[in-house]
Amino acid sequence: MPQFDALSLIKWLHFIVLTMAGGGAVVALLLSGYEEEREDLRGLAATIWKRTAGWGFRLALVAGIAALLLNIQAGNNLLADRYMHIKLTLVLILLACSEMAPKGLAVGKRGAAMLALLLFMLASFVMYNQNMFGHKARPMPVPMAQSAPDGTMHADR
Repeated sequence: MPQFDALSLIKWLHFIVLTMAGGGAVVALLLSGYEEEREDLRGLAATIWKRTAGWGFRLALVAGIAALLLNIQAGNNLLADRYMHIKLTLVLILLACSEMAPKGLAVGKRGAAMLALLLFMLASFVMYNQNMFGHKARPMPVPMAQSAPDGTMHADR
């Protein structure tokens, strides 16, 4: 019987809900282009966004926070890396845009929805290419003074 650890399951859940949210966002934006021409599709893009993309991004935030806490508990503080600060900033702006998108889509405005999709792609890029952003500068250890056999002090190099 395979054994699962909590971090792997949370990361998998994070991936699944992000996939749902990203797919829902693309479908909602594609449908919003047809709503102007077809009366029977009016309001469908806003409903799809609210039920798939909106809930997907919210659940992804919860799963991401859980994964971050489990990493910290395991001794791997991801907040010490520069890419995580960039990603979290993009995610917070993404959530704000995602919450505004259904109202905009309902009246035929796609700005917040398109910005949310762009921020989703940027956050994915940052996460996939995390080595490109480097790690947070760690403080250099201060050299300790040592005494030589003749009693003089010398600093380590």
